[in-house]
Amino acid sequence: MRVLGIDPGLRSTGWGVVSISQGRLQHIANGTIRPNPRHNDADRLTMIYQGLVSVIADTQPDSAAIEDIFVAKSARSALRLGMARGVGILACGAAQIEVSEIAARAVKKAVVGTGTASKEQIQDMVARLLQVRALNADAADALAIAIAASNDAGKPAGIALRSAQSAPDDPLSKAISLALARDDAKHRGKT
Repeated sequence: MRVLGIDPGLRSTGWGVVSISQGRLQHIANGTIRPNPRHNDADRLTMIYQGLVSVIADTQPDSAAIEDIFVAKSARSALRLGMARGVGILACGAAQIEVSEIAARAVKKAVVGTGTASKEQIQDMVARLLQVRALNADAADALAIAIAASNDAGKPAGIALRSAQSAPDDPLSKAISLALARDDAKHRGKT
């Protein structure tokens, strides 16, 4: 199953695609769509839409997840974020891909184990789980959204990190346990 994660923004929309099969997470692709900040909102939204349509065509996800609305600094910021989210949802809808919405805290909790994780913690855990560094923080956030959504159609995973031997039956927990065990084995080999 392939999942597209979208971290919407008018300045930068991060996207990431992961696959999960037999309890293993695999990185497919990640990137950002960065419209020219000098362009008007309509042109920027068009660029985000076209970029996501291209990503969907290239990666063929089975489902998608987008970060849920949160309280922004101002009403104007919230409105502009909402426009970028709407374009992301539209791009998925036009491709007939089901989209779930996930709160940022739920993504952080599913991927890092705490809803108050920092951007750096998200980037580090995404790198550990997928064995790849995301293009930037927006792409890492999008990959984290895809990882969280890959477990039970976007519901928060609610997992605890365990050893590979005691991993529960859910695919995300298995993938995280295997990635952590692999990472620990690499670190032991370096000492």
